Amino acid sequence: MGVQPVRGTRDLIGEDQRRHAQVVAVARRVAELYGFAEWQTPIFEETAVFARSLGETSDVVTKEMYTFTDRGGDSLTLRPEGTAGVCRALVSNGLTQALPQRVFYAGPMFRYERPQKGRYRQFHQIGAELIGPAEPLADAELIACGQNILAALGVAGEVRLEVNTLGDAASREAYRGALVAHFTAHREALSEDSRMRLAKNPLRILDSKDECDREIVAAAPTIDPYLTSEAREFWDGLRRGLVAFRVPFSENPRIVRGLDYYSHTAFEFVTDALGAQGTVLAGGRYDGLVAQMGGPPTQAVGFAAGIDRLALLLTAAPPAPRPVAVVPLGDTAEAAAISVLQGLRAAGVRAEMAYRGNLKKRLERANKSTARLAVILGEAELARGIAQVKCLDTGTQTEVPLAALAAFCRNDPTPRKA
Repeated sequence: MGVQPVRGTRDLIGEDQRRHAQVVAVARRVAELYGFAEWQTPIFEETAVFARSLGETSDVVTKEMYTFTDRGGDSLTLRPEGTAGVCRALVSNGLTQALPQRVFYAGPMFRYERPQKGRYRQFHQIGAELIGPAEPLADAELIACGQNILAALGVAGEVRLEVNTLGDAASREAYRGALVAHFTAHREALSEDSRMRLAKNPLRILDSKDECDREIVAAAPTIDPYLTSEAREFWDGLRRGLVAFRVPFSENPRIVRGLDYYSHTAFEFVTDALGAQGTVLAGGRYDGLVAQMGGPPTQAVGFAAGIDRLALLLTAAPPAPRPVAVVPLGDTAEAAAISVLQGLRAAGVRAEMAYRGNLKKRLERANKSTARLAVILGEAELARGIAQVKCLDTGTQTEVPLAALAAFCRNDPTPRKA
């Protein structure tokens, strides 16, 4: 057996690549309508960038990051998510004085996880960050952007939006005390990971997937009784905003974010169509992260979505583009065919040369390449300034003047193969 891809990675070829590209192209187009500009940040950063953003004790930092020491002795990490790099870039490029910033990104991320359907060690995400606005209406608008991306992909019917509030710092402090009391009373029944989280970050227990924890988590108090008046006003404003943007939602008090710089809004678009990997787009407000990167206190809200998971939800892959095959017959025609080939490409027509063999063999190869038309050029055709254009779906053949060839191929009305 030859060399295989590393476990948890895969090659994107054919239909897989077309699905992947469709998700990115649609998301980019919708994000542009909302005023988002695309940024590209490096796929690796100083390890501290992610340790700060994800929490030193989080599972991602302690168990899942691909961290290495380079030849200069610096600790670097392949990015496990996109938001930290965007916030670092905001600060590094002096853009904290040019707010708001609407940022869209797309690219690979890396986590050492157990591979399964829709989850890879090199995975791909799209994301959007709205940096600067403090109003709950900004959160609602960002969520509406995510919902519009899902609708444009044709998968909105497969997902549902769940939202929660994390309150402000005072709300979370009061809520933390209630959670500690609840989980301490059931400490011996908690999973080992949750017992560790009880001392460090009890909110993370609410997100536990361990069977040992489910009943205990289900009986835990919610944050609602502990919301300050300011936090409740924000929560009410978010829900009014979602109604105004006509985004249907349900409330899920178990959606949490465990780090202190998260506040107020947390949301997830989830599906039952992908088994255990049910979240396809998720985000929230993170008003303290830019400051952790060395910038000034800055409000922000964002989301990320798994391209790999969204691609699985597409009902059909976009069709492979079908080229025009240029078929020269004879040495003289081959030289002229190069000019025709490049002329078609310059006019925006996807075109390929059919190399080697007699006419029958070349047409067979054109058919195998899924070409829609064959442009046949022989010495007799060139002498008359025409090409024979054969529709490979129907077998019909048409004489077309070389001067009109690009327009004919571009506007070809013949049927396409299913």
